[in-house]
Amino acid sequence: MWRRAGSICLHLSRIAGRRVRRPPQPPAPTATCSTSAFASSSFHHNLGTFLDSIRVPPSRSLSNQAGGDGSIGGECWSCGAKGAFLSCGSCRSVQPVDPAVDYFRIFGLDRGYDVKDTNLEGKYKDWQKKLHPDLVHSKSEKERDFAAGQSALVIEAYRTLSKPLPRALYLLQLEGIHVDEEKTINDPELLMEMMEIREAVSEAGDSETLKKIQSQMKRKLETWSKAFQEAFDKRDFDGAVEATQRMRYYERAMEETVKKL
Repeated sequence: MWRRAGSICLHLSRIAGRRVRRPPQPPAPTATCSTSAFASSSFHHNLGTFLDSIRVPPSRSLSNQAGGDGSIGGECWSCGAKGAFLSCGSCRSVQPVDPAVDYFRIFGLDRGYDVKDTNLEGKYKDWQKKLHPDLVHSKSEKERDFAAGQSALVIEAYRTLSKPLPRALYLLQLEGIHVDEEKTINDPELLMEMMEIREAVSEAGDSETLKKIQSQMKRKLETWSKAFQEAFDKRDFDGAVEATQRMRYYERAMEETVKKL
């Protein structure tokens, strides 16, 4: 099975060249950590309403349309050609947004946590060349609206699949499992570890120290990323959810070191 990541107090002590002071141990019943959502981008802020409308509810089935090659899809609203997916291969008209499209299908990927396609960014750029609103400015208002929606959908899909944590959360969502990102965790050990990390980052005096701390956090994140995949593959969804919660903390810790570098 998979194991919990242990404390890194001694490692951080060596990195910072000092003894890390432990804050007073809080009483176990009340020691909680907030799993607040990771920082939203300006894209999410500006298109929040639209993105809320395209998120797949846990009980909703996904479209069977296929990705990239357009071999499977709907009927083009403009020319009637079969197999139109996001845009029509025959007349190049942008198609209406299908909120139930599987993000993996957009990029022609098999659904799974281990994304082996190294050309995800290239496929994303290819779609944007076809869908970006600036490229259809001469089209009808209806098609411009379609392009804005499809472009936002592809951006959201790329942002979701290109990083381990959002990809993990999306896979759970496809299984009908909603992870409450505001839920607190009763784990005094994790709380103590996060306090030690923040203290070490705050008192780090040079970039080399920060990079070493960042490296520690990266290894922790990778450990829990592997734990997620193992649990998810076994359909141990409780274990998978717990792994995403830990991943979030270490991802946030890495972000704190980046801010100070």
